[in-house]
Amino acid sequence: MATKTARDLMQISPFKMQGRFFGLAIADSDKRKFLRLITADGEYYIKLSKSLRLNLPSNLILGDWIEVSGERKFHPKKGEFKFKAEQLTLVERNSTQTELVEKAIAPQPQSNILVCQKSDCLKRGAGNICQALAKGLGDRGLATTVKIKGTGCMKDCKAGPNIVMPDKTRYSKIHPSAIPILLEKHFPAEKTSEFMVKSENQLDENDYLRLKL
Repeated sequence: MATKTARDLMQISPFKMQGRFFGLAIADSDKRKFLRLITADGEYYIKLSKSLRLNLPSNLILGDWIEVSGERKFHPKKGEFKFKAEQLTLVERNSTQTELVEKAIAPQPQSNILVCQKSDCLKRGAGNICQALAKGLGDRGLATTVKIKGTGCMKDCKAGPNIVMPDKTRYSKIHPSAIPILLEKHFPAEKTSEFMVKSENQLDENDYLRLKL
C-alpha cells in the first residue's frame, strides 16, 4: 500500500468564529487577501474567498465585532491551520466577549507537540495522530498557542507513532482514540462539558496500553 503524502493527510473542516476586525492584509497586486481577526483564542489571519473580497460590508471599520465562517485546512508537516472565509457578518459585542478578546491580545507563550514524520511512523498512523491533535487543540481553543511540529526520526521506529508533549513526556504506539485523554492530561480544561473526555476511573485496559510510555 502506498504511503500517504502530506496533501493526502490534510484535514479539511468548516469553521465559524467571532472576534474583532483588526484590518486587512494586502497581498500581491494590491489585493486584500487576508483578514486579521482577534478572538478569545488568539489572533488569526484568514484568507478571504474571491467572492467575499468583492462583497465586504461597506460599513466595516477597524474594531468592529464580526462573525466569520468558511473552511479550515490542517497541514500536518507545518503543524498549523489555514483558514479561508466564505462569509462575514457584523455582530453585536458583549462585555464577556470584550474581556476575553482583550486577554487574547496580550502576548501568550507558545508550546509545541512533536510528532515523528519519518516513513515508519507515517505507516503506523502518524498522519492520523496529527489530525486528532489538530481537532482536539482546535476544540479547546489552543490552535494558536500549541503547535503541532513534524520532526525527523525519534530513534524508536518500531514503536511508532511517536510523539513528545510540551513537558517532554514521550508517548509511543499512540492511537488516535487516546488523543483526547492526552490533551486533557496535559492541557486540563476548566469546563469539560464541551469535550467528551474520559476521566481516569473510566479508562479501560486498552486506553492504558495506548498511553504507555
